[in-house]
Amino acid sequence: MKYRKMGKTDLALSAIGFGCGGNAGLMVRGDFAEQTKIVARAVELGINYFDNSPDYGNCIAEENLGRVLKELKIRPYLNSKVEIRAENLDDIAGHVVRSTEASLKRLGVDCLDVLQIHNGPIDPPPAMEGKFYAQLWIEHFLRPGGAIEGLRQLLKDGKARHLGFICRGNDGAHVRRLLDTGAFSLINAPYTLLNPTAGYVKPAGLVAKDYGDVLDAAFEAGVGGSIYSPLAGGFLTDDAVRGHERHRLARKPPDATNDSTQRNLAAATKLQFLAREHGTSLAQAAYRFILGHRGVTTTLGGFSAIEQLEEIAAVADMEPFSAETMGRVEQIWQSNFAT
Repeated sequence: MKYRKMGKTDLALSAIGFGCGGNAGLMVRGDFAEQTKIVARAVELGINYFDNSPDYGNCIAEENLGRVLKELKIRPYLNSKVEIRAENLDDIAGHVVRSTEASLKRLGVDCLDVLQIHNGPIDPPPAMEGKFYAQLWIEHFLRPGGAIEGLRQLLKDGKARHLGFICRGNDGAHVRRLLDTGAFSLINAPYTLLNPTAGYVKPAGLVAKDYGDVLDAAFEAGVGGSIYSPLAGGFLTDDAVRGHERHRLARKPPDATNDSTQRNLAAATKLQFLAREHGTSLAQAAYRFILGHRGVTTTLGGFSAIEQLEEIAAVADMEPFSAETMGRVEQIWQSNFAT
């Protein structure tokens, strides 16, 4: 395993991290024995960073990871998050503190190594209805009694070591405003072969949500980058392009007849040459691409089975793709995957 320093901090995170979300399903829908076996193997392979959230299985993933860590008697670096919903807007800072304290209890630790806001910054204010937390008005981060105030209180109380937030796309200017506060040490962003705009200026011709090259902005600000959904929701796998069923623990795929599904599968097929010509799986090629970016600290793997874990952990030793190979990929982006 290779390790990368998280921005200006003293944390060196494994290039492959362990994502506990619902896409792969292990920490939400797996049983204790398989969770314990796979987490133990991950640590044996050198993975030292686990990413979690109360939203993963309605707190189930935090509870399960806490039990596994207690069973194994290990303490890797831990990340969790706070989701801010409409009912929290009257006391955002207080909610950040209370939510974090509940996460610490579920995980069985006294302090998180990284604590993140799970809402992406946006302006104007989004309509926050029901359980919506994908975005949060940037002024609710910045104002007195806002999210940053709550985060800083947790730093002061020793309940978090470093702070971060998530990027949701079409928010590059707002991400930069938060980076300029100096409060944050890590951003979470999706950066994939299907949509590289978190790490590239949006290629001409590419039809995709624009993530505003936030990884380079973070790097220049001394802030690390953690990549979520590296397989673009499961489309960048050999099984997906071959039409095979997903693992029993994985989240069910979208309707195969859906136009978006068909576009994503067709785009993934255009990229199969990266695996074929380099003797890897498509999933390995997807991670290899990600780890070639200077702003990436860790890439969060979602693992349903130990075989998937070992497949992806092997990517840490692979060199970045050559300039010639990336030139071919860039042509595909510029053609919106028509090449």
